[in-house]
Amino acid sequence: MTRMVQLFALHSAYGLMTAAAAIDAGLLGDADQRILVPMNTAKVPETAHDLESVPRLASLRKRFDRIEPLNALLDPQHPTTWQPDEQDLPILERLFRRAWGLDDARLELFVQSPQVAPARTLMALLSEAELGVIGDGLMTYSPIRDRLPRQLTERVTRVVHPDVVPGVAPLVFAETGATRMPVPTAEFGRVLREVGEAQPDPLLDALADPDTPTALVLGQYLATLGLVAADEETALQVLMIDKAADAGAQRVVFKPHPSAPPALSDALARRAAEREIGFTVYAGDQSAEYTAHHLGAMAVIAGFSTALPTVRAVFGIPIHAVGTDTVLARLEPFENSNRVPVVIVDALERGLEPSAMQHLVAAVGYAMQPEIVSHLRADAVAVLSALSDADRERYLSPARLRRLDLPGAPAPTPLQRARESAGGVGRWEELRLTAAGAKRRARRVWKAATGR
Repeated sequence: MTRMVQLFALHSAYGLMTAAAAIDAGLLGDADQRILVPMNTAKVPETAHDLESVPRLASLRKRFDRIEPLNALLDPQHPTTWQPDEQDLPILERLFRRAWGLDDARLELFVQSPQVAPARTLMALLSEAELGVIGDGLMTYSPIRDRLPRQLTERVTRVVHPDVVPGVAPLVFAETGATRMPVPTAEFGRVLREVGEAQPDPLLDALADPDTPTALVLGQYLATLGLVAADEETALQVLMIDKAADAGAQRVVFKPHPSAPPALSDALARRAAEREIGFTVYAGDQSAEYTAHHLGAMAVIAGFSTALPTVRAVFGIPIHAVGTDTVLARLEPFENSNRVPVVIVDALERGLEPSAMQHLVAAVGYAMQPEIVSHLRADAVAVLSALSDADRERYLSPARLRRLDLPGAPAPTPLQRARESAGGVGRWEELRLTAAGAKRRARRVWKAATGR
């Protein structure tokens, strides 16, 4: 009998925790062998931690029968640039099967970020494998940003994701009918705690103070994404201190983004002093979710971090988002995959019910990728028809509404009308051609009248 092998090509700790929790919950069925294929996709892999070596993740790695790192096989080529010619894929498949001892095994391949290399390359290379997606935070709720070939999409059978936004289903591969498999929040929370408690953390232990109402503020460093300037981000994070104080916190623990400049912490410390609350920085390696849990945080405050809905769903900790309106207005292009994560966090902050949030996600998802998720148009029209003008403009720009002929689209300006298509030719071009035709006719009349 042909053996069944499941491959997990993963690049983040969140993805590894998702896979481990799904295995523990029995969501992935039986397999004769499970192989972890960790990949380091950092711009400079040597400066980032590999999944196969992070000590805190050791117990998660034990869920798999063996580990086959992808970087070692591709070196010196960077995994994100691995896009071999299509004609070479059959040869590479034979080589990979031999290198990983797969022989003629039946395969199921789970990947993160399926639209880009190296995940997309592996999906094409293992040509007969069933395909699944392991969710990596809120990005999973966005539609896929590139249309993939049918020989890939028709093999995607399921999307596995932590159920951190209960009642809302991810849009990735919704157009193919792939089964949504939410990992129960209790199971995912157990894995989060397992990783957090895997090693002693004196830094975090020293900050634990159950007698002092503590808020956790997360740095996201939006300036690196080009969404705001550095000084604007500092101003947003200062607002997070105010939000913490207004929520009743007597102390703030700030977990900065690894790329954040030291000056940012200084600015927040000054604001905390002005609000007469304590301030300290946690620079350890714990996840934001476990940090909030271990501190017994009374609130978690951030921009649009995946940690916000996760701590809310898994640990029941109140959350607050700051600056989502600014980010929604700044995101470019409109198809930016961060848009749906921002919409979800913004909707949670505004108290939308799950059903309303699902419809809103569908409407924004359609506006982002109208060709890929064309089946969502009717939902988008219904949602946008019911929204107020202010809410409609909050989530979709007037230009996008007009481009897709959606409810609330502004009337075209005279210049736009002149440029619009009419009978296959832009009206501006139509006027130019009409004028040129009139000029030619006038020339012929002149020649006939003068005999020239």
